[in-house]
Formats: sequence, structure tokens, C-alpha cells
Amino acid sequence: MRTITKGLTLSTLLLSSTAMAATLVQPIQSNVPEEAFQTLLVSKLLGELGYDVKPAKEADYNVGYASVASGDATFLAFNWNPLHKDKYEKSGGDAKFYRHGDYVTGAAQGYLIDKATADKYGITNIAQLKDPKLAALFDSDGDGKADLAGCNPGWGCEGVINHQLKAYELDKTVTHQQGNYAAIIADTITRYKEHKPVFYYTWTPYWVSGELVPGKDVVWLEVPFTALPDGREGDTKLANGKNYGFEMNSMHIVANKAFAEANPSAATLFAQMKLPINDINIQNSLMKQGQNKPADIARHADAWLKGHEALVTQWLTAARAAN
Repeated sequence: MRTITKGLTLSTLLLSSTAMAATLVQPIQSNVPEEAFQTLLVSKLLGELGYDVKPAKEADYNVGYASVASGDATFLAFNWNPLHKDKYEKSGGDAKFYRHGDYVTGAAQGYLIDKATADKYGITNIAQLKDPKLAALFDSDGDGKADLAGCNPGWGCEGVINHQLKAYELDKTVTHQQGNYAAIIADTITRYKEHKPVFYYTWTPYWVSGELVPGKDVVWLEVPFTALPDGREGDTKLANGKNYGFEMNSMHIVANKAFAEANPSAATLFAQMKLPINDINIQNSLMKQGQNKPADIARHADAWLKGHEALVTQWLTAARAAN
């Protein structure tokens, strides 16, 4: 998608692109496959600006932040704020990273149970599972405790969950099931389809809430009070008065600071890009339906860029002007 900016000659743009062609960009993405889409959108637009963009390398979150901070990687598009606040700061914070603009807003997280069980037993708050009889409704392995389909170690959400289970005195009646989230949630959905009670953690944007629809199939559980680990003082209560235990997150593109300072064109692009959360949900659902190969994700990214051509042209025009 080459766009000739009004007021600039083709030769000027070609010279600009040639000058930047030697500038190598190494994206890094998380090992959550559904986050590849937002990374690829950034990569493709950097390519439009003339950068030599390599295929994204996959790493867990901690390695991703450390790699960008050290310059081994150029950018990541999965900075959850405030969920990843500790990862960001431990890897150098603002001294090492360039982070401007909100790439994605309105990312929610929390605990859900199936609506049938919630309605039958009047369960609206996770603290009610201190009652062993209610907790046992969600026992899937026969030990009498509720089994919470939870969060992978290293993601950040696992620290919040473990902290809250203790803060809400649920550690004696609830087991936090961890491991491969994709496998655990697949088992949870199977249980739901078998009309068995389910209890799980999830987040948006992600395909799960398209499969188990909040308000229709499942319900969000409130928490009795805000309880966050690591001395975090944020308030998890939403504007509607509900408290689901997690702060509302935004997602950001984070780049190596030295790279951003040396490449104002790329930095301007990073600061401008915005991706509607529902567009990620739609793309993630396509992946769940089997369109999950690299070629599929590339096709999804191309379709998104084509469908937002005017906006993309605006971003590229501003980015080229900044160089």
C-alpha cells in the first residue's frame, strides 16, 4: 500500500525510503498467538516507511521487555498498562523505552462463571466461594475445591489472581489451575457445553468472550474490594460501580528509546496508531475458527489496512513529515 503524500515528489519519497532501508527493525511478540495481529499491523506500516522489518521473534513477556530495553529487539505491541507496570519498570522504564499514545483501550479482565449456576445459587461475588458448598460446585478434579481456569505463569495476571485468592480468603476453597491457558480454557468450554458449572479468568480482547458471551452464557463476578499486589494502589472499581478486581487496561506500542530518538518517523507512527478492541476480537475469532496460520494473519492485517486506508494514509503522512 504505497501512498504518495501530497506535496512530496515521488523522487523525494524514494530517497527517503532508500535512506531508511538500511535501518533494521526487529519486532518481538508474545507467545500468545492472538497478539500477532497487532504486531503485524505495526510491522507492515514500518515497511511502508521503508524500514527493513524482520519477521517477529516470539518470546515471553519478561524476555520481550528486556530485549527491547537492550536493543536486541526494536519494539513490542503488547504493553498492558497497568498490568505490566512491574515488567516495564524492571526493564528500565521511561529511561529505556519510548511509549506514547494508546494503541488499544478498554481492555478488561476478570472472573466469570456460567450464568445457569450464578442464577440458581445467586452467586454474584467471588467472595461467596469461601462457602465450601458453593466452591464445590466448580470442582472438576474431585478434591472438593473450586477449580479456577487461570493465568499462565509469567503473564502478570497470575500475580493478581494469587494475591486476590489470599486477600479474599479463598485459598482454602479455590485452586488456581495454571499451565497452558489455551488447553485449560478449551476444557472449560467443553465442560460448559456438557452443562457443567465453569469458573474461569479471561480478558478482552480475546476470542473466549465470543464463545462464552457475558450476560448470555456467563456472568462476571465482582470482588469484595480492590486488592492488588506489589504495592499497587489503583482502583479496580468501574464507572458503573462494579468491581471486577482488575484495573481497566490500555495497550501500548513500546520501542527501544534510542531507536525512537534516531527514527522520528517510526516514533510518530508508534504514537499515532490506534486499533479498536472489537477489531481484535473479530480477528481472534477468525483464528479460533481455524484461520490461524501466518498467511491467514497476514491476510487479516492486509484487509484491516485496506479497510482503513484513509486513516492509514494519515498516519503515514505524519510519520514521513516527522523524518
